[in-house]
Order: sequence, then C-alpha cells, then structure tokens
Amino acid sequence: MPSDLHRAHRAHRTATTALAALLAGPAWAGGEQVLEKVVVIGATTQPVGVADSASVGTVTQKQLEARTVYRPGELLEATPGLVVSQHSGEGKANQFYLRGFNLDHGTDLRTSVDGMLVNQRSHAHGQGWTDLNFLIPELATGLRYKKGPYDASEGDFSSAGAVEIRYAETLERGIASIGLGQNGFRRVLLADSPTFAGGRLLYALEGQRNDGPFTQPDNFRKVNGVLRYSRGDAANGWNLTGMVYDGKWNSTDQIPKRAVDAGTLGRFDLIDPTDGGRAQRYSASGAWRQTSETTSTQVNAYVVSQRLDLFSNFTYFLDNPVDGDQFAQPDRRTTTAANARHSWQQTFLGRETEHQVGAQFQNDNVYNGLLNTRARETLSATRRDHIVQTSVGAWYQNATEWTKTFRTVAGVRADAYRFDVTSDLAANSGTARATKLSPKLNLIFGPWDKTELYANVGTGFHSNDARGTVITTDPKTGDPADRVTPLVRSKGFELGARTSPIAGLQTSLALYRLDFQSELVFVGDAGNTEAGRPSQRTGFELANYYRLDDWLTIDADLAFAKARFKDVAPEGNRIPGAVEGVASVALAIDNLGPWFGAVQARWFGPRPLIEDNSVRSGSSATLNGRIGYKVSPSLQIELEGFNLTNRKVSAIDYFYTSRLPGEPAAGVDDIHFHPIESRSFRVTLVARF
Repeated sequence: MPSDLHRAHRAHRTATTALAALLAGPAWAGGEQVLEKVVVIGATTQPVGVADSASVGTVTQKQLEARTVYRPGELLEATPGLVVSQHSGEGKANQFYLRGFNLDHGTDLRTSVDGMLVNQRSHAHGQGWTDLNFLIPELATGLRYKKGPYDASEGDFSSAGAVEIRYAETLERGIASIGLGQNGFRRVLLADSPTFAGGRLLYALEGQRNDGPFTQPDNFRKVNGVLRYSRGDAANGWNLTGMVYDGKWNSTDQIPKRAVDAGTLGRFDLIDPTDGGRAQRYSASGAWRQTSETTSTQVNAYVVSQRLDLFSNFTYFLDNPVDGDQFAQPDRRTTTAANARHSWQQTFLGRETEHQVGAQFQNDNVYNGLLNTRARETLSATRRDHIVQTSVGAWYQNATEWTKTFRTVAGVRADAYRFDVTSDLAANSGTARATKLSPKLNLIFGPWDKTELYANVGTGFHSNDARGTVITTDPKTGDPADRVTPLVRSKGFELGARTSPIAGLQTSLALYRLDFQSELVFVGDAGNTEAGRPSQRTGFELANYYRLDDWLTIDADLAFAKARFKDVAPEGNRIPGAVEGVASVALAIDNLGPWFGAVQARWFGPRPLIEDNSVRSGSSATLNGRIGYKVSPSLQIELEGFNLTNRKVSAIDYFYTSRLPGEPAAGVDDIHFHPIESRSFRVTLVARF
C-alpha cells in the first residue's frame, strides 16, 4: 500500500497540475512546484493538509484580474497585510510596508518576476531597490507569497517576506486593450501567443502615459515589451525570454506640511520642478524543467542590464541656499544569475520523505554615485563607485510525515558574499567577504476536522550596501565613518493556524516575532538608507477568503505589528515609519450575466515618525472599484475608479529637517508627505482574438 505522504504527493501533484493549466505559467506545476506544497487562496485546492505555515499562499490569475490597481506594483497587495505606496509620483520604485516594516523601496521583501530577482543590491538610492514598472499585469499567471525566514530556498531580502510572480507561456486568446482616463492616463496593450516552429511565441507590447493630478504633470511615459519562445508543458519544457522597458518621468516628491497648512503650497504642488528620472531595463532569460513521478528538476538563468538616472530634492535649500539641495543618484548595472533545484522522494527510517536541494549564483557589476546637481546639471560629485558584488548560495530542505497528524519541514541554507568596491576616494575602496548559515524548522500538526496548526522558526539575513562594508571616510564631510556588517542576521518565530470551518471559507491566523541584528533606517535629507540599531517586531495577521456563491467572493485581512528598537537610547525606541495596523476588504463579482466588478477598501494605520513617538502620521483609508460589461465573448468594457471617496490623505509621511526660501538657515523640523491621488476614473476596452 502506498504511504499517506505518497498519496498526498500524488493528490497534490494532480491538483497542482490542474492549477498550472489554469495559471498557464512555466513553472507553477513544473520544477520544484510539482513536489512543493502549494497553498491556493481562493481556488479549489484545499490548503489544510498542504501548507507548511499560516503565512504562505498562492493567489490565482482570476483573483489578480479582479484587483483594481493604480500602478503595476500594487498587484503585490494581493498578499495579505502588504501595502504598496509611492512617495514620488510615477516611474520611481514603490514603497512597501509589511509586518511592521517600512521596507522603503524593497529591502526585506524579496520580489521576483518570472524567476528573476527584482531587488537590486548596493543600489544608488536604496538597498534592495525594487522597480516593478516593467510588470505587465495581463501576463501574470498568479502570485505566490511566503512570509518570515522559514523557507530554505529564499535568501537575501526575504526576512519579512518573499513574493513571486510568474508570466504566461501561453495566452488562451490574444489581447488588444486600450485605456483612457483622467489626469492624462493613456494605455495600449497588444499580446498573443501563436504557435511557431513547434512551440509557442508569446509577445506583448505595452505603451502608457500618466500625468497624475499634480500641478506639474508627472508626464510618466513608458514602453514595455516581452518576447518569449517556449516548448513543452508546465511539467516538462523550456523557454527563452527577452524583455525591454523604458520609462521617463517628472518627480513629485514629498512636500512640507507647514507650507500646505499655511496655504503657500497646494497638496499637489512641488518644490523643485526639475526632479525626475529615467529607468531602463533589458533582460534575457531561459528556464528548463523536467518532472517524473518522484523527481523534479528546474534550472533558470538570466542577464539583466539596468540603468537609472534619478534626481531628487528632499531638503530644498537646507544645505545649499543658493543652488538648492537637488542630488543625482545614477546607477548602471549588469546582473548575471543562475538558479537550480532538484526534488526527489524516498523512504527514510520507515517514513516517506521529500528532499529538495538548490544552488543560487548572482553577480552584480555596478557603476553608481552621488552627485550634487541643479536642474539636473552636475555641480560636484560626492562619490563615484564601481562595485562588483558576487554571491553563492546552497540549500537543502526535507519534508517528512511522521504520523497522520504530524509532519516536519526542516532545512538549512549557506550563503557566501564578496564585496569589491573601487571608489573615487581611495580610502573607501576595498574588498569584504562574509558568510551566513541559516537553519529553518517547520512543525505542522493536523489536520483535525479541516484545521491545521503550525510552529515555524528560522534565521535569515539581508545584505548591506557594499560601499558601507569597506568605507573609512564619509565622502561628504571627510569625517571617519564606521563600516556596516555585510550580512545582517534575522531571527523569526511564528505560531499559526489554518482552518476551513464552513464550506467556501478559508481562514488563517499567524502570530509572529522577528528580530534583526541591525535596522535599516531611511535618512530623509540624504535620500538613502543606513544601518542602524537592532530591532524586534511582534504582531499578528488574520486572512480570510470566503466564496459565498459562484458569483461573489470576499477577501478580508487584518494585520497589526509592534515594532521597537531593542537597545536603550535617549531618543527613544520606536522605529520611524514602522507600520502598525493594516486592514482591507475586497468583494469580487463575476458570472452575474454579462456584468462583473470588484470593490476594495484599504485602511493604512498611523505610524510613529520619530523614535520618541511624539510625532505620528495620520491614518489613511481608500476605496477603489471597477465595474465591467461583457459585450460579447470577445469584447468587454470596464470602468475603474480610484479613491472613490476622494479622501485627502497621504500615501506616505516622513519627519525631518528642510528649509524653504526665507526660513532660518538651520531649517525647520516638519512632517513631509506625498498625497494620495485625487478621485479619478479610467475606462478600458478589451478585445480578445
């Protein structure tokens, strides 16, 4: 008789393969995903008895299509408890909030698209820079998330969580879409996947423009393209893919609250009209997968060339009363990476087990710097650097079912890094090396009556900026500078439960704690992050998905976090910008004749802005929605609305010192905020062929 674990594997493989056909993705049912436990939130696959923690899940393509997103990065908000924001209009990388973290532009949220890591290491503007403007939502076949440092396959930047989006290899039908909206919004998309030379040739071409409600329009313009050739199916096959992205924009950075309160500045005004930027991304990638009854293998490799020219001014006239404080952060990089993993099943000590091993390699060749500018013209250089950062990681994970109601998933990963910096200041040049060993353990109890309990513990890390690992002299002041720890340790612990108490309802609850050896803190007047004090976060997350009928589903999520520095300091122990409370409710309607639609309400709670908690941000609540009509099986029209209640709240808040013309030379301490865009509507016509 086959074991319960083997029966579960076969049942899981059947369900996952069916899901992969739905998602039409290259690896959701191929490679590691065939044997890996996949939790589908809102699909027919039963998560109880499959998941390894309460904080993992997969969001289906249909659910992603139901979301109303103002910008592509907001697609990640399908992850319960995750907030995606912006502090600089369009074009720039988003801000991310999760589990008590202000993740800035991506640090500690490992994000990958089609197997390629999006987080950029040792970036000119911020560690882990995650620019998702190249993402085409119509190609996304699903989203998978994991929170906490409990999975051995996830390395750098994954301590708070990891999010993966896969692109389709085959579209059910071609797509031709045109969208028009207020505030200068225009978008066109053409995509299809015809048969070609015994395989499929998927292509997609997107063009978009958006001005936003700002006094000086964002004038965000982007061109985006994907070309992919694939053969085989979701379990056995391969693909080759090329992607191109080019975006330009004017920045509408955060503005001082004092000027808005005094009436000298409008909510959608700006201080420096020459802020802005341009980003380019070119990638070539390939993936191969092979699956048998008891084994699976997956390999992918990619080369990404990226360029960013970013001009910002956060303090206005504080440092330079004559020319202003604008600075440029150019970044040129080529990233080469390869990943491989293999899974197999066998009997060990009379128990059926599943083994997974993997290896990861990445090399970043980076040229970046920090320049003082006026109206995008260089005045002087603070620093220029050439960085070569190389990492190798290897991991092993074992899943064993010891009894019918108890199983374990244990793993360990080892990472080695080399940082090589050549700076224009010789004292700041050098080489650093670091290694980190990260054990993981997951205990799963149940299921009992469609309920399962979890205990998860693990360690992880994030890498710091390579320049900080070898620095000796502050390039701006000439003062001695302290070096940062190359790889910063994180430790996580979580208790969770998942249950399906009634038909159609899936509920998960997680109680967690996450400690960091060193906290990355945003420095408003420098526009970057720096290593800081050790920290601890504790909190809970409650996620619910309820399918009431074939035509109505409800998502309801609630999260709370307590974030504190662990050491004692006179300034206090609150972590500036750390998110405390997040709540969201989303209703989706489909299969109601020709009509379909959705509505999403999101509450983003107040946050401390300085360490002693004497200055706090306000909360913000927004309501977005969409309604559509299927004119025919091949034609539909939909209307999207954003900030439907026209709330005048901020998307993000900081507290720091800045100076406007006529103010004291020492500047003024104040809240600086970026407003949420005013109510707007977009209409889109979609034809399928």
